[in-house]
Amino acid sequence: MNKIKKEHIFDAIKEIKANPFLRKGRDSSTDDLIYDGEKYPPKLVISLANKYATGKEPEAHEFYGGPDKTALNLLKDFGFIIIPKNESKNFKIINEYISKLRSGEIRAAKSIKSLIETNNFENNISVLDRIFFKNKLQEINVSNYIDTVAFIKEIHKIKSGEYNDFNIWSASKTHLKKINADLINRHNELNSKVGFPDNGNGLYKSFLGEKNLISFIMKKFENQDNKFILFKEPKLNISQLKFNYKSFHKKTEAAGLIFSEKMVARFIASLCSKPFVICSGLSGSGKTKLAQAFVHWICESEEQYKIIPVGADWTNREPLLGYPNAIESEKYVAPENGALELILAAITNKKKPYFLILDEMNLSHVERYFADFLSAMESKEPIPLHKIEGLEKITTTLTLPKNLFIIGTVNIDETTYMFSPKVLDRANTIEFRIDEDDLKNYFQNTAELNMDVLKGEGLEMASSFLEMATSPTVKDMSIHKEILIYFFSELKKSGAEFGYRTTHEIGRLIKKLEELDIKGDDLMDIAIMQKLLPKLHGSRNKLTKVLIKLGELCLVDLSDCKANYFDKTEEINFKEDDNIKYKLSFEKIVRMYKNALDNGFASYAEA
Repeated sequence: MNKIKKEHIFDAIKEIKANPFLRKGRDSSTDDLIYDGEKYPPKLVISLANKYATGKEPEAHEFYGGPDKTALNLLKDFGFIIIPKNESKNFKIINEYISKLRSGEIRAAKSIKSLIETNNFENNISVLDRIFFKNKLQEINVSNYIDTVAFIKEIHKIKSGEYNDFNIWSASKTHLKKINADLINRHNELNSKVGFPDNGNGLYKSFLGEKNLISFIMKKFENQDNKFILFKEPKLNISQLKFNYKSFHKKTEAAGLIFSEKMVARFIASLCSKPFVICSGLSGSGKTKLAQAFVHWICESEEQYKIIPVGADWTNREPLLGYPNAIESEKYVAPENGALELILAAITNKKKPYFLILDEMNLSHVERYFADFLSAMESKEPIPLHKIEGLEKITTTLTLPKNLFIIGTVNIDETTYMFSPKVLDRANTIEFRIDEDDLKNYFQNTAELNMDVLKGEGLEMASSFLEMATSPTVKDMSIHKEILIYFFSELKKSGAEFGYRTTHEIGRLIKKLEELDIKGDDLMDIAIMQKLLPKLHGSRNKLTKVLIKLGELCLVDLSDCKANYFDKTEEINFKEDDNIKYKLSFEKIVRMYKNALDNGFASYAEA
């Protein structure tokens, strides 16, 4: 079993959850492994984990040293909670209670006391810990319980000397007395850190009202060897869960956001194939919200992302990279928006993803302020910053790290500028639009917008996301070469042909989409939409014939394409027509064709 790693344990848990029949005849008689509010048989978990680690599932006789002892010891070593059968029922009660909290069926303020008293838990503090940590205080939104959070943090600080996450540990009454004094003395300091107001009396109060929390716990445990135990489900290290975009999509729904699974997959695959993504399209269609939701979900703290509105007066790189002080030659002036600080942090902490979100990116000419970034993305060469000797905080050159992702949001109207082919060629461009079905879903969606439910929920997948983004793998494009050559030939007629870079990046994009389980014609459809069509623009005479030819390449049967589709644009059912092979791309091409006829000009970017 020495080959088993923690990720194998999680793979085993997933398999049991997906296939409950595996439990038949294999449930434990003495102990349960508790994970995410569910109980699992320890020996079965270890057996399946061994299968993932070595390819072999051990027989029952290969366990030794007493009932499940080998399995239990290994699970405990990994930090998992093992609870005797007679105690594990408490976790089911807590889990049901938390579900009611989330749904609004009950209110925390009147129910925590009754929950503990009614169920007569042997370990009352485990209830507090599960409520306030597993469910993140913001989800319950009970500000007067910050005393409990601060209390538990203080215990752990004294116990281990730091605020790291804990699994199972104990603290004595001596610790409690010291914590009690510290809490009173540091009341204002702690409150200022977490952002909650004073509760009116300068003391941390327990959920039981006037009784001090620490006094309550000391009384409850005075006959238990002067110790109590805090239980917490093991927090996953960021390297322990395989990235799953569907988990993020589900959380966006819980937050009250409306995005299709395919849109979420496109966004994430685009980030992973090239760390520069442009979100374009209809104003108010969710471009900034999707970027904001993803960084909230996958980042550990706000230090890992900056949302910076681009100004119409950005005429050089200074708003992003700063400048040497012309008056005080030994100083470098960093931008107040924190962009340079974010990039330097990404260079320092390469195991975490960092995100620079440029909102309304085309309010100014992108090439004026972003030229250094575009060049560095292509050449991988460092960006020169200054030549000041002895300056420690700001490096003389800046190499864009692989864990830095740049997302630009774009609106198209009379106040904005168009992107040049140079910019579009170096990005994945995703168009956001809504249709009648999307609007119906919006009216049927009863969830209120609450971005707080996203915070940190995808942290466990951050490492896997980074690994996916930095992997050099590229799809073998030989099976797609004919369609790419056809598109190249037609795009060339309008001066919008593509080069080797685009071909390579299409290969990466398709590979990342496949890793997210996108299959079939959707792969090339997304690639055409994001990498081939964005540079297409021009007059009616220049585009109409080319657009019809491109449209034919998106169909299974291309006969009478103009008569059946382009002359009947209002009658096309893009979602249901089986003759349309590349649905996203074909709809875009038809829309550009109509714009060219109506306006005498068309481009990929639309208002």
